This record gives sequence, C-alpha cells and structure tokens, in this order.
Amino acid sequence: MKPLRLAFAGTPDFAAASLQAVLDSDHQVEAVLTQPDRAAGRGKKVQQSPVKQLAASQDIAVLQPENLKGEDIRQQLRDLDLDALVVVAYGLIIPQAVLDIPRLGCLNVHGSLLPRWRGAAPIQRAITTGDTETGNTIMQMEAGLDTGPMLLSEALPIGESETGGELHDRLAAQGARLLVTVLNDLEHHLANATPQPDEGVTYAHKLSKAEARLDFRLPTRALYNRIRAFNPFPVSWVPLNGQPMRIWQASESPQPGQDNDEPGHILAVDDQGIHVATGDGALILEELQLPGKRRMAVSDLLRGNPALFTAGEPLGDAIADASGDQCGNA
Repeated sequence: MKPLRLAFAGTPDFAAASLQAVLDSDHQVEAVLTQPDRAAGRGKKVQQSPVKQLAASQDIAVLQPENLKGEDIRQQLRDLDLDALVVVAYGLIIPQAVLDIPRLGCLNVHGSLLPRWRGAAPIQRAITTGDTETGNTIMQMEAGLDTGPMLLSEALPIGESETGGELHDRLAAQGARLLVTVLNDLEHHLANATPQPDEGVTYAHKLSKAEARLDFRLPTRALYNRIRAFNPFPVSWVPLNGQPMRIWQASESPQPGQDNDEPGHILAVDDQGIHVATGDGALILEELQLPGKRRMAVSDLLRGNPALFTAGEPLGDAIADASGDQCGNA
C-alpha cells in the first residue's frame, strides 16, 4: 500500500509515542491537532503538550482549536486531502462531520481490550479492578464513545506490582507498534474490521484527585491496587492535619487481620514500613510524601521524624469521615 496522507490528533505522552512511530514510518503526517496550551504545575506556567513539542521539533503544522465544531477547522482538514485521521488520547470530541472528512475515516488507539474499559482512564481502571491483562485496540472511529469496529488488538499481561505509570509506558509502545501495522495495510484491516461484542462492556471514567483518597475500610488488595494504579497520577493520599499526605508505594501484609484492628489505625512501625489496619488485614506503606515535601522511602522519612507515626494511633486523619473530601484539591 502506498504511503498515506495523515493528520494526527493527540495530546499527552501516550499519544506522542504513536506520533513518533508514524513519523518513523513511510507515511506522511500533514498536520497535528492537539489541545490548546494550558497552565499546569505549581507555578501555573503555560505548557505545550508532548504531542505539540514533538510536532514542532519536526516542523509539522500544529492546529490547536478549542473544539472541532467550527467550519474553519473543518475546512483546514478538508484542504489537507487526508487519507486518514489518527486519534490517540486527544481529549476532544470528534464530531461526525470531522469523522467523515478523511477518505478512509478516522482511527483510534485505545489502551484496553475493547469493549472492556471504554472511556478516559482504561489503564488505571484495569489495575484498580485487579485485571491480570489488558492491551490495545486499534479501531475505526464512529460517533459513540469507543464503540467503533476493531481493526487489530493485542493483549498485554499486567504485572502483579505494576504501577499505572509503568503499564502506561508499555501500552504506549504497544499501541504505537500496532498503529503502524494497521496503517501499513489499512484498506485490508478496514475490510476485515470486527464489530465490538455487546457483552463485556465496561466504562473507565475519568480520574479525580478526590477519589484517590484512601478509605482503609476497604480490603487490603483493593487499597494496594488503588495505590499502584494511581501512581503517578492522581496519587493515593490521606489527609494529615488537613493537607494531603501522598502514598506512592505499599505492599500487602502477609499477617492476617485481627477482629479488634481498627481500619486506618497504625499497627506497627518497623524497617518494612508503616503497617496500617484495613478492612480485612493490613497494608504496609513503603513510600510517602508529606505535605509540601518530596517523596521518600518510609525508612528514610522515619530517621528525620521518628515520632511522626505511632502504633495504636490513626494514620493522620485517615479515619475521619473517610467518605468525605477534606482535601479535595490534593
């Protein structure tokens, strides 16, 4: 198949991996769409998306509309005479009028084995639920949310201790590779597209910092999965004097829970970490970040703050109204 004329729509690092793979292929990227530059970080400095940075480094035209509803942006896309539009974690709705512009339609790289985990946060939802595998699906886009016909999919096992960030990077590389495979024989893949089954549909709702607050009444495994899923974003936390104390790493205690253990209370503090009672056992906190400080191994943290955590005491404000959101802006 001859090289394709493409536009690429994406925003974060996950998308940049696919863009780089396409740039390394024989296909031609005529323009890149990415979300407008936005203020981010503590200093609220305006930052360019990873996709924009990559496109700019290759002297590729970058389009940053607030949305795709306007006739101006649609005409710009028509003028490119596209064979296909590739969409990877773009973050904006693609209207049907835009889906209809490229000759061969629009393709999407989605970080799950569809129809499981349609939506915004498939990587983290797979880990929090305890899935043992996930993968990528290349699909032809349609108006529904991640409902289009599947062109190619490939499974990827989830490591027992794998974090959201680690799985993100492996899925980004896998998705990029699968995307180029599809593009290299796109018409064949389109002709053999498979509709998504009606069974097994789940939705991966957008992450929030508020939901990353830990409720120690949950089972140990559920808490462990949340901590690794939310590393590096939004990062699990508990309130400490009204401020978020982030929990970056933990492990499951092999010791069975006792009936009189109060969830959220510290059972022991030792070289392994801080042992905290859960709904059915204990969790060992191994890496923390105190409010306003850098993340540290608990063993290092305790050298400078030996009396900060005491057996028998609650972990910060961890058990105070755990269903509430005292530090929702963590």
